[in-house]
Order: sequence, then C-alpha cells, then structure tokens
Amino acid sequence: MKANSITLALGVTCLLGSASLFAAEQPRSGGSLTFGVETEPVPFNPQLNGQSKAEVTLRNVWESLLARRTDGSFVPWLAENYQVSPDGKEYRFSLRRDVTFSNGEKLDANAVAENFRHVQDAKYCAGSSICALGARIASVATPDDHTVTITLKQGYSPFLSFAAKLQILAPASWNSPQLKAGGKEIAGTGPFIIESYEKGQQVTLVRNQHYNWAPATAKHQGPAYLERVTYRFLPESSVRTGALLSGQLDAIEGISGNDAGEFKDNPDFTYQHALNTGTPYSLFLNVEYGPTQDVKVRQALLQGLDIAPLLKSVYRGERTRAWGITSPVDPLYNNDLEGQYGNNPAAANTLLDEAGWQTRDSDGFRTKDGQRLSIEVIQAQATVRDQRDVLLQAVQAQARQRLGVDIKLRYVDSGTYTDVRNTGHFGSIANSNTETDGIDIENHYRPVKAGGPINYSRVNSPQINGWLDQAAATLDINQRRKFYSQLQQYALPQQALAIPLYEPEDQIATASYVHGAGFRSFKQMPENAYDIWLSDH
Repeated sequence: MKANSITLALGVTCLLGSASLFAAEQPRSGGSLTFGVETEPVPFNPQLNGQSKAEVTLRNVWESLLARRTDGSFVPWLAENYQVSPDGKEYRFSLRRDVTFSNGEKLDANAVAENFRHVQDAKYCAGSSICALGARIASVATPDDHTVTITLKQGYSPFLSFAAKLQILAPASWNSPQLKAGGKEIAGTGPFIIESYEKGQQVTLVRNQHYNWAPATAKHQGPAYLERVTYRFLPESSVRTGALLSGQLDAIEGISGNDAGEFKDNPDFTYQHALNTGTPYSLFLNVEYGPTQDVKVRQALLQGLDIAPLLKSVYRGERTRAWGITSPVDPLYNNDLEGQYGNNPAAANTLLDEAGWQTRDSDGFRTKDGQRLSIEVIQAQATVRDQRDVLLQAVQAQARQRLGVDIKLRYVDSGTYTDVRNTGHFGSIANSNTETDGIDIENHYRPVKAGGPINYSRVNSPQINGWLDQAAATLDINQRRKFYSQLQQYALPQQALAIPLYEPEDQIATASYVHGAGFRSFKQMPENAYDIWLSDH
C-alpha cells in the first residue's frame, strides 16, 4: 500500500503509513523507546559540543532560555520574556520561577548568569565556537533573583540567537571534575535525566517526573510521555535502517538516499525529512595555500563542476542542490545565485589555461613547472556522514575528467584536524554549519582572530568584513539580508571562496506505533523525545 504524503511548512515532508495516518488514539504515558542515531555526543557537555547532529540526544537533558517558532520568532522557555535595547547592546531576560535542575537546584538569575560568565572564559570554552560569542560580552548582571542582563561591548544583532539557545548547566556543574566531558554529573532542566552512558554504544535516559516547563512550541505540557529512551550510536546508515526494519529499533534518524524508499512506501513505518538551516555542505577553498591561492583556479572549480547529477547519483534524488552561503529555509536566504554558475567546463578550462596550468602529465592531470595541479580536501572523520565520502569521491572523479585537477581526499581524526586548521596547510576543508541569524555566515567568513572559528577559506577581506559589520549592527532583517546578499555575490561567483554542494537535511523514520517524533520548528533538526508516545503494537 502506498504511503500518504503531507507537506508541512518550510519544506518539511512527512510520509505516513496507513497504520499511523491521523491516528485517532490519544497520547498515552509509559513505555520505552530505542532510537538509532548517527552521532555520539563528544563531549557530553552541550555548550562545548559542536556536533549539530548530537542535539537530538543532548536537548533531552539541557534546555535554553527561549525556543523558536517556524518563522524564527522567539517564545518563552526557561525565560518568560526578554527585551533587547534599540542599539542591540543590552539583553534582559526575566526567568520563570518554577524551574529546577534535575539535581534539585533552583534555576535563578545567578545560575543563568554563571553560564554566560563561563562562555567568556577562554580556558573553559577553548576550541568551541561559543568563545567568539562570549568574547563580545562586556558584563553580566543580576538586578534581582529572576532577571539577567547581558551587556555587549558593541551592538551585535545575532547575539539574541546565541543567548536564546545556550543550554543552561546547573550551578554545581562548574565545580565538577567532569565539567568539560559532561554527562551524568552535569545537571540540566530537561524532560529526561541521564541514567547510564556506555561510551561508543548508547546512552539511556529516564523521565524527569518533576518537569513542567515545556515551551509553547511543544505539543503538550507536564512530564514526557515515555518512561525511558535509549539512544544507540550507530554511525552506519545501513545498520540503522536494517535495525529498524528488523524491529531492533523503534526509530532512526539519518537515512541515506538509497534507503529512503524502504520507509516511504511501507505502511509499517513513517518517514519525514526537512532541510536544515545554516551553511550548506561546501568545499571551502584556501586562499592562502597551494593552487587555490589563485582566484582563477578557484573560479574554474566553481564553474567547471556539475553538482546536480552527482547528487542524483549518490542520493537517488533525495538531496537538494546548494547555491548560496546559507540555507533556503533561513530568513536571510537570497536566491539570486540559483542556476547562475557551474556546469561550464569550457570556461573553467580556459581559466586554468590562463592560470598557467596548460600542460598535462601522463595521467591527464594539469601541471605547471613540473608540479601537478593537486588540491587536498580535508574532512574530519567525526563529520563524515550522509554518504559525504561517496559524494566527495564523485567530485574527485569529475574534477579529473572535466578539468584535469587532482583532488586528494584526506580523512583525519580530531587532533589532526585541529593541527591542519591551525597550520593552514590544506587546499580545502569540507564543512556545513547549522547556526542561524548570520552566525553561520560569520563563522565561515570572518577572520579567525575576529570571530570566524571555522573560516576555512582563510579569507580576510575588507569588503566582506564591512558587510558583516553592517549586518551585525542593525536589527532590521531586510537590511541584514541586503548586506549578506552583497557578501554572497562577492564570496561565490567573484572570489569563489567556496563550492556549495548540497543543503544538509535530516530524516526520521519510525515504526507505525511511534507517534510525536518530528523536527524542531525552526532549525528543523530531529527534536528530543519529549512529545513521543507509543500505541499498542
């Protein structure tokens, strides 16, 4: 029997088997769920964890001041309201008075303020993107027990996004020897509490019976429906798919294009997918090292590659071609570049000839002064997901065939990745980022020392810096979109600082007796298990 399809806001599509379509049952409390996930949180401290894919697990335990609706607007969560000064320098949060951490400590102004003071501490947040944002804070004050005021050194419009989503740790956390590693000793306010953690295997959470402060974006109030949820860490998509089909799991996320059909047309399962916000998965080209220092080489790659057929081949049509510097579901997106570059090998080869790469070696690769035109693409092993390794191999083959360019793929561990980033000795780094409100753009296009922690093109452009400053100085979204659009035109077709490949998305498949699984209303990543409930099966 063919599944039914419902298209929701912001490109979320849900395919439901007949067993679960418009289920008449009411949500019920109880039961345990086993969820197969792609990413193990490393570390288990949500503030220091930079893995967007790990938030499906982390958001069960730790929560934030505000939540966001589909349109990006903010709603109360741990804070009952907020104010931003007209100059964008002062942020005032009024806290709920009924919230407790799972270790029994009260959520009050001092508890929240201490979290923001720690993100100013380079010893605490070194290596994390929160350091760059914490460095913008001038002071943190507590006018009373339920009010926190954060004053910035200068106006910075994306700061609300950061402040709203920072996951709040209990006061006792700061004295724990496990602070940076995170885990059971680092209490949160969430609907679940960590019961056990088996490194490399799974984490089991139990219901927080006292929980009663879900945001308005949730589907119910009070404690979670499930008594217990176990997240099993299964990095291979085929393993997760097989485990769900065989009944070993109740739900999975991260489904390959090859496997989507197993659930889309199967009445025993539901299938949902949604585009993420943030920066597309892109090849960022290093302007300071190797052949990609030459803008003509970078432009040749941007113009000569034809990404669409590669996506169709690798993902069976289940992924979306990327064109710009941020996602189509981001309010700051500008579609001017869609279809405006790429698949022009004649122009690309002319550019490479003009750059002096005119001769070829016995393997057909371009050479100059006896050196092969080789570009090393670095990918952190921890972020190899969603068949990205297969996609990069396809890009590698096309670059050789169309352009005579030797793309070398190198997958490295986290320590080597940090070393390579610091030295700058690479041709390209493949990366995506789910931050919103322009933080993702700043992360990739500001100089590292000026707040761009993942500026993999290593660009330091007065024009780009000016547009970023202008966008950060205004709260007017139309003005911000204009500045980012100018940046996009300069960064991509003119300077070819990156080659956008595809828009990251998330997928969820569940057995038909699982209800309430879905995506966050704005970032569109898999939500925690708070609203999930089970019917008879």
